[in-house]
Amino acid sequence: MATPDFVLDLRAKIGTDPLWLCGVTAVVVKGEQVLMVKRADNGAWTPVTGIVDPGEHPATAAIRETLEEAGIVAQVSRLARVGVTGMVTYDNGDQTQYVDLTWRLEWRSGHPHPADGENTEARWFDARSLPSLSDDMARRVGAALLPHGEAEF
Repeated sequence: MATPDFVLDLRAKIGTDPLWLCGVTAVVVKGEQVLMVKRADNGAWTPVTGIVDPGEHPATAAIRETLEEAGIVAQVSRLARVGVTGMVTYDNGDQTQYVDLTWRLEWRSGHPHPADGENTEARWFDARSLPSLSDDMARRVGAALLPHGEAEF
């Protein structure tokens, strides 16, 4: 996974100590289909995820990450869920915890493909036949599949 430069700069100052970051999950829908990517780091199928850059609006980050990771142009339709991950410890010892903002996005154009090396596959799945997901990812997707409504907390 490509680590943003601002995170590398922070790590140079704080080492592997816990770092609180804002992340996004982009659940892109196309009719009855959901875009999923297979992560290169652990082989898990997930929606597109990423880190919000400093000063970037989180909805814009969801759109950007979708294009960067899967080659899909999409439009945000609503905030679906606000969550907090557990502490993540990476292989190099870095510790990070994320406030995650899950967005529902509507497909506009493009054919899914692993566009930036962070994923090995990208494709549409029928919403009723998604690949195996972690409990947390299943909650994120479930919240975003509702076309309307308030965000879950």
